[in-house]
Amino acid sequence: MAAAEPAARKRRPKGHFAAGAGRAKRPRGAGRQLEAGMRGILITCNMNERKCVGEAYSLLGEYGDLLYGPEQFSDHEERLSGSDREEDEDDVEAALKKEVGQIRASTEQKLRRFQSVESGANNVVFIRTQGIEPENLVHHILKDMHTTKKKKTRVILRMLPISGTCKAFMEDMKKYTETFFEPWFKAPNKGTFQIVYKARNNSHMSREEVIKELAGIVGSLNPENKVDLNNPQYTVVVEIIKTVCCLSVVRDYVLFRKYNLQEVVKSSKEDAQQNPASLTEVQNSEVVKTETEEEKKSSKEVKEENKNQGEVESSKEVKEENKHQKEIESDPKGNDALTV
Repeated sequence: MAAAEPAARKRRPKGHFAAGAGRAKRPRGAGRQLEAGMRGILITCNMNERKCVGEAYSLLGEYGDLLYGPEQFSDHEERLSGSDREEDEDDVEAALKKEVGQIRASTEQKLRRFQSVESGANNVVFIRTQGIEPENLVHHILKDMHTTKKKKTRVILRMLPISGTCKAFMEDMKKYTETFFEPWFKAPNKGTFQIVYKARNNSHMSREEVIKELAGIVGSLNPENKVDLNNPQYTVVVEIIKTVCCLSVVRDYVLFRKYNLQEVVKSSKEDAQQNPASLTEVQNSEVVKTETEEEKKSSKEVKEENKNQGEVESSKEVKEENKHQKEIESDPKGNDALTV
């Protein structure tokens, strides 16, 4: 009977417990997912999210240090004295509580200036920010790249600052944006604007409804706020991912090629085609150039005409001289007088 019992108990496969442990693990990015209340930078890329995150850390770190100074780290753990640790060695429970407290404190203090979180959509990276203004940082990056025309990324496409997030439901969005829009659009502040909308992994929101409601809120804050779809002063960016609505109000959206890092470094001629002001300057320059060419052409024609007129007058003088010579030769008296 004792011999049969071990036989009945079958040994489980070697990888059984490992597989179970794998299934029990937290999902990727758990605890670090995009959620309402976050601020940061939304970045789109071309199929390589890992490299996109690396480029984002490098670029944001470079300009973040320029604008806000080097990032400071806490040395809380290093300040713990050895005597404090020795006092708790005998008390296991106290030591365990202290360790848990240290881990929590360490986690809070290690919140970096830039931290990647799961966005919830493919080819989209969200970098959560701490202690900075996303719109100012991104505008500074694009302004510098637009001026220098120096390409600094390979896989990053667009870089959009996200100044606020809320739940992606119409009532939540209306309530949130009534306060969110005030710094830009509430009287006495005013400006021309447009609304750009993009939804990913979300089917319950209507693009037309969202734009209509948000435009109505902007208009209610100040009736002098006007829509301009060509070259607005402000662009309201609405990016919805699953059940999170990301919002921002940005400047120079047209000038900076919709905040596309690949497009903003292109030549000034192509930039003029996107920026009406620059295009007008180019057109005026071409008009002045055309008028100058016409003036040169007219001057040349006058010179040619004067030249032809001179040739005609010279030919006339030669004819008169020849005619006079013939008259002298045909007059005998005149010939005798010349002979004498």
